[in-house]
Amino acid sequence: MRIMGLDFGSKTVGVAISDALLLTAQGIEIIERKEENKLRKTMARIEELIEEYEVQEIVLGLPKNMNDTLGARAELSMEFKENLERRTGLHVKMWDERLTTVAADKVMMEAGIRRENRKQHVDRIAACFILQGYLDYLKNEENK
Repeated sequence: MRIMGLDFGSKTVGVAISDALLLTAQGIEIIERKEENKLRKTMARIEELIEEYEVQEIVLGLPKNMNDTLGARAELSMEFKENLERRTGLHVKMWDERLTTVAADKVMMEAGIRRENRKQHVDRIAACFILQGYLDYLKNEENK
């Protein structure tokens, strides 16, 4: 069993996949689209990855505001969740993604990646942080 992590943005979706033991998250790609509301090709690519990696659950980042409220971006993510569940038949878990982009930027800075090159990696790394947070949560719940 593997779990897919997604960072849903206005023009991209960062994708991460867990290992089979559900210990680590690996970023695999960023799905790009021309327009925010065009999701057909994005959904088709996600379905291909689900089949390729034998994914049985999806974790989707929920972009909460710092004061714990939900804004317009969170509403779009919830709609995307509903579409994913309907199209794939898989359970989609929403996961607080606050500061994952900041953390991804920090990791890239520490790795020496130039500012102009970071944009092409940030969503994939943010998806890793979302998925890894969920995997760590599962391990903690298992050990209680």
